[in-house]
Amino acid sequence: MGLASYEIVGDAGEWRVSHDGKAENVYQTKEAAFEAAVAAASLALRQGHEVRVTAPGRTTATVTENAG
Repeated sequence: MGLASYEIVGDAGEWRVSHDGKAENVYQTKEAAFEAAVAAASLALRQGHEVRVTAPGRTTATVTENAG
């Protein structure tokens, strides 16, 4: 079986789960998108796929300023 990769993308009230180049459903929170991704990943895992779920952390001005 192949890799099933789920990536949480978006910002402020418009989060999506990107899978196979598609990000169709919209979620109001990052957490809701994450829960949907994990449910899909669980099914893929049961089917024998390797699974990867990624989600962005919180970005703050302090983190951005210290990045350079």
